Amino acid sequence: MKVGIPKRYEGRKIDAHAHIGKFGSWAGLESTAEELVAQMKLYNVKKSALFYSDNDLVRQAVEKYPEQFVGYVWPNPNDGEKSTELVRRALRDWKFKGIKLHPLFNAFLPNDKIVYPIMEEARRFKVPVAIHSGHPPFSLPWSIGELAENFRDVTIVMLHMGHGHGIYIHAAINTARRLDNIYLETSGMPMHTKVKEAMDVVGENRVMYGSDSPFHEPAVEIDRICSAGLNERQLEKIFYQNALDTLGF
Repeated sequence: MKVGIPKRYEGRKIDAHAHIGKFGSWAGLESTAEELVAQMKLYNVKKSALFYSDNDLVRQAVEKYPEQFVGYVWPNPNDGEKSTELVRRALRDWKFKGIKLHPLFNAFLPNDKIVYPIMEEARRFKVPVAIHSGHPPFSLPWSIGELAENFRDVTIVMLHMGHGHGIYIHAAINTARRLDNIYLETSGMPMHTKVKEAMDVVGENRVMYGSDSPFHEPAVEIDRICSAGLNERQLEKIFYQNALDTLGF
């Protein structure tokens, strides 16, 4: 084990996981588009994938800051055809570049057939699907893997790569190793050693930085990756190039 303070990576970045809006109840957080833009400038983030349950708020932010934000539509599959129409409109008319699914927040299993029409739209528009992971009963890595198996031609970004539980983090890495359409995003995942393991096991091109702002401070998320023992090439990939190549920015 190396001892010492790692140098923070100052190079350009893409944030694969950012929010604006109000998060009440247990979270007690909120963030505006202007605050996020200022934060991005502070950490040399060139673009952020942006999503929130109020899709109109995201649309307005993307229209106001098209150079900084890339919109992801957040449907609730429980809404049936209404959710599919929302996805279609956002990808076609709003020019959003991806889909966000939150099985825990909206209470559905990733591989439930209610998700399939949304995945078909992702396939048709050739956009990635970002999925929250790491919490039972609805967002476990194995369940996301089942969906990925049924849609092998759709890119799935497993947000949090298992989140805060070591067993789920291990499962996220193993699931992504088995299914090459799964990519891993690092926000909220506490183990710096697992960042290196993911790069080694899953591949240097399939792990990417995210902040999950405002839930997490970017400095913490950045420094965790910088503590993982990656070389300069790997740092440039995880912070910038992998998201650029995968997310269609």
